[in-house]
Amino acid sequence: MEGKTIAHSRAVMSQIVLPSQANPAGNVHGGEIMKMMDNTAYVVAARHARTNIVTARVDELQFHTPIYVGALVTCRGELVYVGRTSMEVFVTVEAEYLQQEKPPEIALTAYFTMVALDDNGVPCPVPPLILTTGEEEERYNMGRQRYLRYKSSQRKQENAEK
Repeated sequence: MEGKTIAHSRAVMSQIVLPSQANPAGNVHGGEIMKMMDNTAYVVAARHARTNIVTARVDELQFHTPIYVGALVTCRGELVYVGRTSMEVFVTVEAEYLQQEKPPEIALTAYFTMVALDDNGVPCPVPPLILTTGEEEERYNMGRQRYLRYKSSQRKQENAEK
């Protein structure tokens, strides 16, 4: 299986936030933004694996600043780590208010673990990730550490349940 670069699968998705996506005070519901983030992570993972993808986990979801009705919300996603059947995608959300002369602000960030599935719904191997910069290698190693910590905690939990 031939590897692919991070640049191969990057995704950028944008939309204007509407009143139906917010509470009466005009704050956008977190779940609405999380859905956009999940869609972005899906596109990144599907571009890399070219198969069906499901979300397995969301880590380190951080709300940095509120988003209000009328904002242009842009989700940027890129692969950070690739395992045998899973992929970790880092998604950043920017909010930009087009009537203001201000640069976009980072509103949310999160790591999504996406799993590739074959036609029978069984996890299947994904292409390896080709790293081209030192920064990509550093992010990959950090992603691998998160993956190993999660696997270790899962084993401990399973052993405790026995």
